[in-house]
Amino acid sequence: MSIESKKAADLSAEELYALARQREKEEAERKEAERRQQREKLMEQRKEMLARHRKELSELERQIRELGGRVGRVGTGGGQRGRRAGGESISQKLCEIVASKPEMGTQEIKAQAEKAGLDTKNISQTLAYLKRQGRLTSPRRGVYQSA
Repeated sequence: MSIESKKAADLSAEELYALARQREKEEAERKEAERRQQREKLMEQRKEMLARHRKELSELERQIRELGGRVGRVGTGGGQRGRRAGGESISQKLCEIVASKPEMGTQEIKAQAEKAGLDTKNISQTLAYLKRQGRLTSPRRGVYQSA
């Protein structure tokens, strides 16, 4: 005789516990299946929306070009992100500044970068990036040297 065919009053504590666990597991699987189905439906809606958006955007760009306008892509800066007016990258210029002395502290690097006309707003992130890239080393905290 199976656990499910017995009456609740006839079940032992272990059998009741096993039945409760089994039902919890079935309920969790059912809920996960519902979530998965809902996710798939939303992903399909997203895919359709993106397709419509691309089609509409393409049509607008075509009309702009017909009128002699130029259409730039969203998110592209023509490869000028992180570059100075002369075409030299900020990272490259920072490496040159650090290479001018055996070791330089962060404040000294920042002062030299400001003199060179660089934007120093994110200098610590740029220095950390150069360190990860292996272009700079840091013998101790806040001090950098050329690799």
